[in-house]
Amino acid sequence: MDLSNGQLELLILLASLVGLLYAGVQTALLLREDEGDERMREISLAIREGAIAFLRREYTVVFVVAAVLAVVIAFAFGITGNGAHLATGFVFGVAGSALAGAIGMVVSVRANVRTAAHARKGNLGATMNYAFRGGSVTGLSVAGLALLELVGFYWAFGGNVLSMVGVLFGASLMSLFARVGGGIYTKGADVGTDLVGKVEAGIPEDDPRNPGVIADNVGDNVGDCAGMAADLFETYVVTALSAMLLAYLISSVPGATDLTVLFPHAIIFPLLVCAWAIVATIVGTLFVRMRPGGTIMGALYQGLAATTAVGLVGLYLLVDWFMGGNLGIFAAAAVGLIVMILIVVITDYYTSTKYRPVQHIAEMSQAGAGPTVIGGLSVGLESAWMPGIVVVAGTLIAYAAAGWYNGFSSSHAPDAYVGLYGIGLAAASMLSVTGMIISIDAFGPITDNAGGIAEMAQLPAEARAITDPLDAVGNTTKAITKGYAIGSAVLAALALFAAYTFAAAQQWGNGHTWGEFTGLLTLSQPLVVAGLVIGAVLPFFFTSFLMNAVGIAAERMVFEIRRQFREIAGLLDGKAKPEYGKCVDIVTVTAIRQLAVPAIIAVATPLAVGFLLGPVALAGLLLGTIVSGFPLALTMTTGGAAWDNGKKYIESGHYGGKHSEAHKAAVVGDTVGDATKDTAGPAINPLIKVVNTVSILFVALIVAHSVIGI
Repeated sequence: MDLSNGQLELLILLASLVGLLYAGVQTALLLREDEGDERMREISLAIREGAIAFLRREYTVVFVVAAVLAVVIAFAFGITGNGAHLATGFVFGVAGSALAGAIGMVVSVRANVRTAAHARKGNLGATMNYAFRGGSVTGLSVAGLALLELVGFYWAFGGNVLSMVGVLFGASLMSLFARVGGGIYTKGADVGTDLVGKVEAGIPEDDPRNPGVIADNVGDNVGDCAGMAADLFETYVVTALSAMLLAYLISSVPGATDLTVLFPHAIIFPLLVCAWAIVATIVGTLFVRMRPGGTIMGALYQGLAATTAVGLVGLYLLVDWFMGGNLGIFAAAAVGLIVMILIVVITDYYTSTKYRPVQHIAEMSQAGAGPTVIGGLSVGLESAWMPGIVVVAGTLIAYAAAGWYNGFSSSHAPDAYVGLYGIGLAAASMLSVTGMIISIDAFGPITDNAGGIAEMAQLPAEARAITDPLDAVGNTTKAITKGYAIGSAVLAALALFAAYTFAAAQQWGNGHTWGEFTGLLTLSQPLVVAGLVIGAVLPFFFTSFLMNAVGIAAERMVFEIRRQFREIAGLLDGKAKPEYGKCVDIVTVTAIRQLAVPAIIAVATPLAVGFLLGPVALAGLLLGTIVSGFPLALTMTTGGAAWDNGKKYIESGHYGGKHSEAHKAAVVGDTVGDATKDTAGPAINPLIKVVNTVSILFVALIVAHSVIGI
């Protein structure tokens, strides 16, 4: 298809606006629904006010930091002439990620009470459809906003992708703050509320007598909605731009294969994939319907399958129209979708109550809390193996498929430059289902809050019979999304690492080539080993602060809840009202204070290594962070979800059910898993990309001013 870049930019812009329009229409339809009785509206309002208060305080801190960094970037890069572009992109990257998070949360805190009201009608399918519609608003909003920002800056900067690195850094930094701050809040509130309420007082989860229950429900929104949406906005931007950046840099390296000659639309092609992803997601939402006798997860998987099928067809057509119909390029792009499918299936196996891992944890809970924790750790560690193999296989296949662009019968080795671009395309093709994945994820906190509102408003048992299974499925969907985000982060980070090597070689100059720079990246080079070790331990050091922060927040929650149970007469008897606001305020202040150090570590470490040890050591750090961060993130997120669903498996009537000794042990396992699956593990995703984007952004200054040579 013979279209100019300007015409393609217009089509991409149109697709982003269609996605945002669809989200707007769905929002209007959502808000027309019944909010339930006065008690339900009162509870929902308290959750909404707490969530907005937290987001306002968190965003105030982030925007102050962002303003300072924007000035620093503008002055630091003013000498190169692109300081204004980088600073502007940085500000919009922060704002875009923040807006995506805010939209996700604002919709969720309004859909939760309406989902609970739906549940009173006793129709599981209709309630599931409504909750998913709420999630789809977040999914299409994130995809539409990200694409709008990408195509806008691509047009504004005249196709200079290197000037768009500021957008990468801004989105990554905001994502880190949102994931860390929201994660500390949600799990500090959750753990503290559960330990005193369920373990000590023996009252049900989401019991209105528990002073921490509103803070707990607020946490579902600021962590699993705002944090998740900001994170996946960043994933979307970084993944697309990493492929674009590779094509742009490879084409500018002397002696390299000129991708823009082989494939004239190579740079803008990832945005075309993103545009088609909007269409695929909208089509996929139409297939999310529960059939008679069907399951909730089955209905969600129908939507994901439809989105994947439409995405695959779209990839083939896009390759045929804009990449010369090259089958190697199509195979490389298709690999990304295959990787996504396999990661979803593997994560489902390790986190669903239907399969051995979760049931094994529940069985071990009969022996006490110790075996429960050991069993969950075992499942988490095991769960990293297969995704690792899948990502390795996908990377190699994408490299080989694209690298042999002249045909597989060719006797020469794959073209390294085109092969690396193939890895970027594999990551970008995963964007074909991002909107649907986010929709499925946002479904989780909506149903979780709906269950909490149903419990606190003392809705009839028929309503809880609807919200409880929806909540249980929501735990699995959230785990699947985290696996998807981590998998796509690794592929994007590998593309970013390759882009870093090209950028570093370009800045090295003096006749040096990319091959000479990468030739220095060997284990016989002490600086590479130093960088590898620092990078490998960085995710562990980083997550130690997050685990401790959750512990601190939970401890303060425990003390406050105990105080209220002790000092407020008649509280446990239901004759007095808890001081919900004090718990909300405690965990808000703690989360804001605790997020500073991890954020500083993520930004300062690559800069310190780069300026002290040089760009070669920094390359080692990037590889070390990717290689260790990937399995650690999977272990934490999947293992934590398995602990959570192990508890829910017991609550469904197995091994004694609620209030049994096995249940008490499972609650302890769940509290440990809360910190790993919703705080520490997901935060590794933005960490990996922050260190990469910071390195690419500052590579020119690092090459020019590093203390220890190249």
